[in-house]
Amino acid sequence: MIRLLIADDEDLLRSALASLLALEPDLEVVAEAATSTDAVRLAREHRPDIAVLDLEMPPADGLRAAEEIRAGLPTKVVIVTRHARPGVLRRALAAGASGFVAKTTPAARLAEIIRDIAAGRRYVDPDIAASALTEDACPLTARELDILRATRTGASVNEIAAQVHLAPGTVRNYLSSAMAKLNAPTRHAAAHHAWQEGWI
Repeated sequence: MIRLLIADDEDLLRSALASLLALEPDLEVVAEAATSTDAVRLAREHRPDIAVLDLEMPPADGLRAAEEIRAGLPTKVVIVTRHARPGVLRRALAAGASGFVAKTTPAARLAEIIRDIAAGRRYVDPDIAASALTEDACPLTARELDILRATRTGASVNEIAAQVHLAPGTVRNYLSSAMAKLNAPTRHAAAHHAWQEGWI
């Protein structure tokens, strides 16, 4: 049996996926989680063969959960997402994910992918892989990315300044520059855009 952990913050999707995968004779769902924190805790508790993680889960995200799970367990990770940006694919692979699957994938196909990953293979959605080869380069500087990364935590400008060891005015300048480059109305929108692209 291939033992699975299913993690998604949308209860209906998570329970439907768990039910469909449990119908497969060689798959067993041993745990379900609604947050990235619970996904890590339950992975440590149940030690599943494969963790199927939604990319966008509070309080962190599926990639952070993947890193934490992979750091201490032999559990393999499949990231499932509806926002499949090429930059996010690179981050998922760097976090140790063995699979990267669109949420539009039928459950029967996902079961096949899970079997392949359990057998030691990797899987990346072909459309995502193709777009990764033609992706535009990131227009932001390393310092702008650092500041947008800190913005994603909900920190104030003064808190960001303390984190990155810059004056608040300098942080505001970097934020303005990043917002202009990304055509974003707010620093939070700029940070979200950079996250969706997989740059932070």
